[in-house]
Amino acid sequence: MKTTDNSDRSAIIVWDLPTRVFHWLLVVGFALALITSDDSRYLYAHVYGGYLFAGLLAFRFIWGAVGSRYAKFRSFAYDWPSVTAYLKGLINGQASRYIGHNPAGSWAIFAMLLLGLLVVITGLVVLGGEERHGPLNGLISFKVGKGTKEIHELLAWSMFGLVVLHLCGVILESVFHKENLIWAMITGRKEAAAGTPGAAGHHLLGVTLLFVGAASALSYFHGYLVETADSPYRPFRGPQLPDNAVWREACGECHLAYHPNLLPARSWQLMMDEQAEHFGDDLGLDEETVKEVTDFLVKNAAEAGMTEAAWEMMESIGPDEKPLSIVETKYWKHEHKEISDAYWKSEKVRAKGNCAACHLDAKEGTFEDSSMRLPDLSKSERKP
Repeated sequence: MKTTDNSDRSAIIVWDLPTRVFHWLLVVGFALALITSDDSRYLYAHVYGGYLFAGLLAFRFIWGAVGSRYAKFRSFAYDWPSVTAYLKGLINGQASRYIGHNPAGSWAIFAMLLLGLLVVITGLVVLGGEERHGPLNGLISFKVGKGTKEIHELLAWSMFGLVVLHLCGVILESVFHKENLIWAMITGRKEAAAGTPGAAGHHLLGVTLLFVGAASALSYFHGYLVETADSPYRPFRGPQLPDNAVWREACGECHLAYHPNLLPARSWQLMMDEQAEHFGDDLGLDEETVKEVTDFLVKNAAEAGMTEAAWEMMESIGPDEKPLSIVETKYWKHEHKEISDAYWKSEKVRAKGNCAACHLDAKEGTFEDSSMRLPDLSKSERKP
């Protein structure tokens, strides 16, 4: 609904409470997902931002059909000529003022909803395929999950660009019509000519939506609130990998028993064939132990693709390569390239092979992104 009458104006409710709560929670969800997208350690928070974003989108699609007057999609379903006419009006200083969304803004809203839906879908594919979590866990391959990740990121940044464009439009319209549209989305009220119908407030639904959003955050992150130093919270649990008591005892006597999924079978076979010269030491294993450990290592090697780390390791190793040291592989170096030397030299780590110092699930061999926590450094260790 547009208006050009500046006389006898009064404030009416345009944006009902559910629409306003949706709008600002969507900002929170999208911002959280975007801010945490570059660091795998914050995958859990990134996923929550995505789930919140997805739930709010679902609500908005429903509310767009059954909501209040100005929240319904049909109230701002303008055709393209209306958009061009409005933009021309802005240029020549004759654009009409709209109580709800203007034509240009409406197209931006629909574009953001569509982009948001695509971001959610691709995000779930990545989560299910590459990370092996979420509703699509086990239904998507590692390859498809990793390939979809680039599309997911492109869509997310495209949406960010559209959000920036939307904000510019809001500021431009606010200046042009001399009204604060951001404040209107907070209070829900705008000035309108006498007799202009307002929207129902739907306050109970709005409060309920806000409560559900807050409760979801508290429930999702509750583990971090009750964790202790002796029992840190591990938000994502990887698959239960095969275990073997003989292997764990033989390999764990001197160091962490690195799960076989971290190297290809050919590497483990070579390592066991040369067990008498194992990095300068003779393991001294009898023939029966060597056979059992070798069989376990080869059977559950990286080729089995049981974890993301295993798949990534195989992707980074050439078909003829037989790496014997995990920390010398391309994948390991890529994943740890931003770790400061201060951590490797610290008392809590000491060596690059001490995976358990930073990975809470190193013993299990799953190496979930969100189970990695860098230890606190002392003041002396933090000095350059």
